[in-house]
Amino acid sequence: MSFLRKLSGKKNKDSKGKNKDSKEKNKHNDNNKTEIKSPSKTRTNHKTSFSKIEDNYKTYEDLQYDLRKKGFEASQLIIGIDYTKSNTWNGEKTFNNKCLHDLTTINPYQQAIEIIGRTLEPFDDDNKIPVYGFGDKTTTDKDVFPFFPDNRPCNGFKEVIERYNQLTPYIQLNGPTNFAPLIYKTIEIVKATGEYHILVIIADGEVSRPKETEQAIIDASNYPISIIMVGVGDGPWDKMEEYDDELPQRKFDNFQFVNFHEVMIKKKVENHDIEFAKCAMMEIPEQYQAIKTLGLLEKISTANIQRSPIYPIIYPQTSFNSLPSAPLNY
Repeated sequence: MSFLRKLSGKKNKDSKGKNKDSKEKNKHNDNNKTEIKSPSKTRTNHKTSFSKIEDNYKTYEDLQYDLRKKGFEASQLIIGIDYTKSNTWNGEKTFNNKCLHDLTTINPYQQAIEIIGRTLEPFDDDNKIPVYGFGDKTTTDKDVFPFFPDNRPCNGFKEVIERYNQLTPYIQLNGPTNFAPLIYKTIEIVKATGEYHILVIIADGEVSRPKETEQAIIDASNYPISIIMVGVGDGPWDKMEEYDDELPQRKFDNFQFVNFHEVMIKKKVENHDIEFAKCAMMEIPEQYQAIKTLGLLEKISTANIQRSPIYPIIYPQTSFNSLPSAPLNY
């Protein structure tokens, strides 16, 4: 049973309003590589047809069954949390004018973590989830920090939310927004493990370093990585939709954007949690098949890459599992 309360359905429009003509304009043929992308978007050199997951599910089990039926086998999960200062005002329209990290009620970050976690947990053999924050005062747009100072992963999505609840009050929001350090951290992990990973980025708006983020997304297409960007708050989302639809330099379409609020207030939806999970996972089977077709799992260099993590809170205890009574460096 979920330990977060269920959402009530509200009103709305579809999560992705995309213009097909703009996609046609950005088609590129490259004889040196094979591009394989989801059938829902314009494709070049499309040699294999992969079916999309269905539109309607009543349970997580139904969605998980269909993901398996479409060829999705297993994955590891990485989560990135946006701690930039814009979270304080980007909930004006969509979160009752509260900070998106407000813990007095269930916030969009907690909701997104739980839904993605419940969907992907059966596909993660070890249930170990590395979680990183970015955009706080310590890391700004240059690095990420792990949720545990010893860099250990969380044990399941429940601990992700518990740890998020512990740390968030002690983290000073800052910025600017840059997804590149998080994406390159994911590439490091994939190189070290040799496994397919899904990176879920939960963030509140546009990036401040678009070129760096764009190049990181392109570089990630050389590896078995799918990126799901969950947009929480008011946006804007123009650049996220561009990353979703364009970037023809990629080896395959590795980026999926989902507008959390628009999905969660959609009309005529029986279960908004399942609807969000479906939208987030819509392109995963096709991306997974593209990764296998391109042989990206076989091409990984499994060099063990280690880097000392940056951590925004200095703990007074020797154990990193308990919350400090007060942060020492803020």
